[in-house]
Amino acid sequence: MNGALNQSRSLAELLRDVAHGSADLLRGEIRLARLELTALTTNVARGTALVALGAVLLLLGGLSLAAGFVLLVGDQWLARDMYWLAALITLVLTAAIAALFLRKGTAELSPSHLAPDQTLETLKEDKEWLKQQLTSGATSS
Repeated sequence: MNGALNQSRSLAELLRDVAHGSADLLRGEIRLARLELTALTTNVARGTALVALGAVLLLLGGLSLAAGFVLLVGDQWLARDMYWLAALITLVLTAAIAALFLRKGTAELSPSHLAPDQTLETLKEDKEWLKQQLTSGATSS
């Protein structure tokens, strides 16, 4: 009878330990998820700003192209002024900068950067740990 009481007490202690360990684990996972979501939000904001900046510069480059075209046509009736060349150089520079910002911004917004990898990995590890705790407790009884 006393042996049955010790076994039931050890099972109760085991369940209590698993419950406390699970609660601590859950709190840690929530903390990790918060940290990852904060970093993720920062990356999304930065990527969005870079894409928006690239789009604005691309628009300015398009406006420069239009101005260059107008000046080129206007230059046909002027005495060899090179206004169109300045607009064309502006177009090339703004297009290069816009392409750089667009590439960086879209890289920040790619799905591989948006997944909470650490949280998913630790959740898998926690699942395995919990399985191990439950099976080791069941085999020790």
